Amino acid sequence: MAFASQEDVFAVIEDVLPPIFAKYGTYNIASEAPFRRIAYNDSMERYGCDKPDLRIDLFVQDMTELAHTTEFDQFLSAGCVKAVVVDNCALTRKQIDKLCADIEVQSGKKPYWVRMDENGALVGGVAKFLAGKEAALREGFGVKENALVLIAAGERGEAIKCAGVCVKTAGVQVPGHIDAERYEFCWIVDFPMFEIGEESGELEFCHNPFSMPNGGLEILEKAERGEVDPLDIYAYQYDLVCNGVELSSGAVRNHDPEIMIKAFEMVRLGEEDVKAKFPAMYNAFCYGAPPHAGIAPGVDRMVMLLAGEPSIREIIPFPMNKNAQDIMMGAPSTVEQKQLDELHIAINIKEDEHE
Repeated sequence: MAFASQEDVFAVIEDVLPPIFAKYGTYNIASEAPFRRIAYNDSMERYGCDKPDLRIDLFVQDMTELAHTTEFDQFLSAGCVKAVVVDNCALTRKQIDKLCADIEVQSGKKPYWVRMDENGALVGGVAKFLAGKEAALREGFGVKENALVLIAAGERGEAIKCAGVCVKTAGVQVPGHIDAERYEFCWIVDFPMFEIGEESGELEFCHNPFSMPNGGLEILEKAERGEVDPLDIYAYQYDLVCNGVELSSGAVRNHDPEIMIKAFEMVRLGEEDVKAKFPAMYNAFCYGAPPHAGIAPGVDRMVMLLAGEPSIREIIPFPMNKNAQDIMMGAPSTVEQKQLDELHIAINIKEDEHE
């Protein structure tokens, strides 16, 4: 939408979606406007992901300080320890082991656990390493009798990811922690503009490089002068999330060539690089473009939720298999030479010299 802000986009979506979901969805209850707004960093800290399922009443807590007072090597060597407290958990030891196994499969990280029995004593899992910490768990983390505590330890990113899977998996598998028959919408806002790349170790764009930084040219110039940490620059980017599913992504476009070039300079790309890599967008904006914002709804994902299906494969007419093949359509298929000639594409496969 031209001459639109983030608020304008939110207003349109919040006006259109709730009545559609409430009327045509499997469940007849949907969030009313305004939807809850959660900053990206807050969502990662509280829910362990940027797609929280707000029907679940569990959340993540930081346990690093307490964990580092124990004698458990895996806690002491971890840079970050997160905890998810599951009240009124009646799972058996076998069921808890299965829960932890499911979490490990999804997150790639094995969670630790401990229970507080009906007498207030810690049992099972890593109980022996947390002996004497009962009061700290009660007062600092709200652990009560018959509560299960799932613990994720490791580097910050992997601990947060594992804790997020703990929230979603335990929320579904432990009775009483999800109000399933409703649609809970929220906006994830304030995405970081930049991040430190895992492989490069240098500043890189975090999500959408073409979104408008919050603060415009001024905030980028301050970062260039060292007055602002680039990691503290946020963008006008937003995701619409419903029941833990990302339905739509959108942004306020960085429509100003000067601001765009300055943003790319932050990641070591100059004006000539921008012209070469994104000529259509750069040239169009040089002619003058109005401020604009938008969002790209994932209609197939919406249909999945409306139909109450757990997988998007159930509502796609011709889903691909694990090898990215469409069996019904016979795709991908061999390309004819005529098609290659039309596109001026040549296939030149060099034979292995050692064969």
